[in-house]
Amino acid sequence: MSAPTAPLPLAAAEALARLERRLAEPDILRAAARYKVAADLTAQVARVMDTRDLADVEMTDLLYVQDAMREAWDILAAAGRLDLVEVAS
Repeated sequence: MSAPTAPLPLAAAEALARLERRLAEPDILRAAARYKVAADLTAQVARVMDTRDLADVEMTDLLYVQDAMREAWDILAAAGRLDLVEVAS
């Protein structure tokens, strides 16, 4: 019977997380960054939409951002790395 292991100290857990990020594929990290930026932009547009209708060019931009977000999501989901955007899989 093995002895129970203690949880990692915070510094060790952070070091492990940094190492994991370094070992991740660059395409995965780019997809995570694109997703996060697109999510922030979508939230900003949602706040604008609370006060007024979007102009045609703003709507076109929103659709583009949503497409980028969807593409990044697909890449992360295929890689099993939705954890990078804090989404439970």
